[in-house]
Amino acid sequence: MLRVLTLATLFPDDVRPRLGPFVERQTRELAAHRDVDLRVVAPIGLPVWPLSLHPHYRALDRVPLFEVRGGLNVIHPRFTHWPGTQGRYDAGAMARALRPVLESVRERFPFDVIDAEFFFPDGPAAVALGKAFGVPVSIKARGSDIHLWGRARATAAQVIGAGQAANGVLAVSAALKHDMIAMGMPEDRMRVHYTGVDLDRFVPLDRAVTKAALAVAGPLVVCVGTLSERKGQHLLINALTDLPDVTLALIGQGPDRAKFEAQAAASGVAHRVRFTGSIGHEEIARWLAAADAMALMSVSEGLANAWVEALACGTPIVITDVGGAREVVDRSEAGHIIPPDPIALVTALRDLIDQPRDPSAVRACVERFTWAANRDALYAHLGGLVTSQSLRA
Repeated sequence: MLRVLTLATLFPDDVRPRLGPFVERQTRELAAHRDVDLRVVAPIGLPVWPLSLHPHYRALDRVPLFEVRGGLNVIHPRFTHWPGTQGRYDAGAMARALRPVLESVRERFPFDVIDAEFFFPDGPAAVALGKAFGVPVSIKARGSDIHLWGRARATAAQVIGAGQAANGVLAVSAALKHDMIAMGMPEDRMRVHYTGVDLDRFVPLDRAVTKAALAVAGPLVVCVGTLSERKGQHLLINALTDLPDVTLALIGQGPDRAKFEAQAAASGVAHRVRFTGSIGHEEIARWLAAADAMALMSVSEGLANAWVEALACGTPIVITDVGGAREVVDRSEAGHIIPPDPIALVTALRDLIDQPRDPSAVRACVERFTWAANRDALYAHLGGLVTSQSLRA
């Protein structure tokens, strides 16, 4: 029996039920493996008083210290977070706070391996805890944890150091793996670990009927992602002036929503932009199945779940050449990879609208991205780390 301690700051809870759903799904799949026993530690960073009185942190403090989510036992220890320090002290504070917690956990659950699900601050904290408890550590890189935290002055050295010290490292795409090697992380401890997609939830539907149910007339383009200039929604809003028959649905929440709303109004296209906010997977699947195209003009990605989910719905995508884009868009049915250029964006979207792809052929592009394959690869990876450590001991 492989005893896994999953460490994940990117994990949903009662206050943030839509945080990191892909992390939760991966963890539930692994926990369901007949040879796995698993516990989840999902730490929460809170500042000291009086900063803790800020509404954001007061809400986080309402997260229970223990909960059961989908059959998973999850504990939410607190660690001290210092706002305004760009995360510089988070990993160290997390490791110090978790050590006594894990000592208690280990009395009842002698875990064999620590599986960190995000590179920062989870990764450096996991490495410190792995050394303290004498167990191997795996860290998974997902994209922004490498491209943002791994390049920020305050945290880059911690991210790179964790990648060099971990017993094993996972990357969501081959492209992200190459980026990490270029940063100085050892290739011989890395493997690509593709995401899964729920092929029962994300399915093609009758596009016309689904559009009508969503009160959309004419062509529909959907974008799924945090509302931020890094995700490129401003480029999609600009493109609407040259796509006069298109409705754009922006799914997600983020810091630049007000800016994008103002941009849409100033451009005279506000009546054709739908801001859905943060919505559940079932509703996301409906929007994706209704769309003629899903577009995401990201500055950086690892391998976006939204790409794979759209394709599973039979909807082709228009994306920038970032992360694992070429590992997903590997045939014409999948859509287009383009530069972040207004003319290229309009041309690509017009092509997918005017020459619809066969939904079944589009879906076939991602039928290899199953949660069963994801689970089996993760089990083999973590089990291999435990075996290797035992042989060295």
